[in-house]
Amino acid sequence: MSARVLKKLLAGVLLGLLLGLLCQNVAIAGLLTSKHNLSVSGPGTLKAASETQVCLFCHTPHNASPSAPLWNRRNPGGSYVPYASSTARALAGQPTGASLVCLSCHDGTIALGDVLSRTTPITMGGGTAMPAGASNLGTDLSDDHPVSINYTPALAAAHGGELADPSTLTGKVKLDANGQMQCTACHDPHDDKNAKFLVVANTASALCQTCHLKNYWSSSSHRLSSATWNGVGSNPWPHTTATTVADNACESCHRPHSAGGKQWLLNYGIEESNCYSCHNGNVAKKNLQAEFTGKASVHPVAITTGVHDAAEPGVVQNRHVECVDCHNPHAAVSASGALPGALAGVRGITAGGTEIKQVSAEYQVCYRCHADSNGKPTGRTTRQIVQNNTRMEFDTLNPSFHPVAGVGKNSNVPSLIAPWTTSSVMKCGDCHNNSAGPGAGGVGPKGPHGSNWAPLLERQYVTTDKTSESAANYALCYKCHNRSGFLKDGGAFSDHKKHVVEEKTPCNVCHDPHGVSSTQGNATNNSKLINFDTTVVKPNKSGILRFDSLGTNKGRCYLSCHGSNHNPFSY
Repeated sequence: MSARVLKKLLAGVLLGLLLGLLCQNVAIAGLLTSKHNLSVSGPGTLKAASETQVCLFCHTPHNASPSAPLWNRRNPGGSYVPYASSTARALAGQPTGASLVCLSCHDGTIALGDVLSRTTPITMGGGTAMPAGASNLGTDLSDDHPVSINYTPALAAAHGGELADPSTLTGKVKLDANGQMQCTACHDPHDDKNAKFLVVANTASALCQTCHLKNYWSSSSHRLSSATWNGVGSNPWPHTTATTVADNACESCHRPHSAGGKQWLLNYGIEESNCYSCHNGNVAKKNLQAEFTGKASVHPVAITTGVHDAAEPGVVQNRHVECVDCHNPHAAVSASGALPGALAGVRGITAGGTEIKQVSAEYQVCYRCHADSNGKPTGRTTRQIVQNNTRMEFDTLNPSFHPVAGVGKNSNVPSLIAPWTTSSVMKCGDCHNNSAGPGAGGVGPKGPHGSNWAPLLERQYVTTDKTSESAANYALCYKCHNRSGFLKDGGAFSDHKKHVVEEKTPCNVCHDPHGVSSTQGNATNNSKLINFDTTVVKPNKSGILRFDSLGTNKGRCYLSCHGSNHNPFSY
């Protein structure tokens, strides 16, 4: 026997011994009692009919595949559909290395008993290949966490601090020798003590957060909430064993394999369903799902699916609305103040039309859709001056505006109810809110999700001409403006009572509640939110339709309304 042949023989014997020791070690770690024990002694229903060797199904000391470590299976020959999303900074191509090794079983295309060291496949009981289910990923990996990506410092930097630098991955979570993220970064095929062969337990998403360092997450309610499912309806977390929102953490919304929403690996393909699974009153205290499905006026989250894109411009171009257009689930907190905690970490549009990553005022969120976006619906009232861009309506350079983007111009508003003053700044949500929420004296959730009064108004605001004046019909106006002082003679406009009570003229006929753009109106004709409803107010017999401000508590109108010709009418 030549020295070369002897050397090879000894090397083979040594490898065999090492492999035997490896099998013994992993058996101690629990391999023998895990589903990866495909021998006849395995605990699962899918196992060999008579084969007693455990390691054989993956490894062989001789005639191994070129894939390490001593791989005993052939690589799948087909191609895969990789994960892709608009926010991913790394291209996930075809699987390589350990991921391709794992897929030789887990894509379901190769028989589990088809090993290189046997001329015929090992006979299996309970099925030949990986059965359909969570373990069979198939060849479409677009609904699975990306693998075989080059995880570099540049990639981490491109994610703006929300992805760990690869130099920090020195613990249980590791990249492969080529610096690629593989299945083995999260899974140890020899150790199932953490369930699902995870390298570390994922309670509170500890595994996810090894790499994913989401902004705002440390103080988010979705990280800290101890809320549990009350057992009513569907299980909100069918793919986990955790029982609280905090313990599920990322997996309250995301699923690393076989995700329903492929981009961003969401539990469900219908965007709002990821929120409804908890915000239906069975986990979160308030039932938000009912607001969208049981009210006359709603933000229409259900009419589009798959349109929202996290990478879309701040000003929405392809018109839609989803929960995450207004809420950042990684940042939302149960806090109140100048900016509600539900709007924490949300991007928006400033009064000047510039996109910002984190809003400082509620109206900046609303401007994403209700300002410069395309396809806005026409106004509900036919105005003398037409303007559907709310950013232009609330501009503080306007002749008049409700003080949303800044303090109002009129220093003489005697009807205001405390604590409102002429120095106050209000929110869109002071008018647009839940008709059964706290602002309206109810116990429902806050926010413009749904209302019984269109358009998403907290209280009733009738705009139909010839409406009898009452506290209920104009409840929205009377929330801030004193009804008795407003209707008494001798006020800022002494004929309010005559018009609103006697002539049954709604507030909306004369006043445009948002404001009048400075590019269209002026301080003389459009102060005090004057912008007539032209279906009710017509030009007078001289063809003039105009209001003139003549100073404090003084003005005149040129118009025809309810059979009266003003040419002009002065007060």
